[in-house]
Amino acid sequence: MDDKHWLLFYEADDGYAERRPKHRAAHLDLVRAAAARGELLLAGPLNAPMDGSVLLFRAATRETVEAFAKADPYVIHGVVQRWRVREWTTVMGPGALFPVE
Repeated sequence: MDDKHWLLFYEADDGYAERRPKHRAAHLDLVRAAAARGELLLAGPLNAPMDGSVLLFRAATRETVEAFAKADPYVIHGVVQRWRVREWTTVMGPGALFPVE
């Protein structure tokens, strides 16, 4: 499989921190399942201000990441108002898919 790294950016409006707790357990179930499959490598909220999150995936296609977002309770219930996926060509560091010397 020719995997790529993908960044999933979640954007939220005011009240993100207050709306998260109600759906956090279901969100974390989805996160844990994606991590167990080896698709999700890192994830976490942006801070100061807390207005979104960034999630790093390793998958063959963008559709894997889009399917995750569309199934995420944060997206379904409007905790996250906007999301986008970007391919990331990693060239340095442990785990880089296209290392340069």
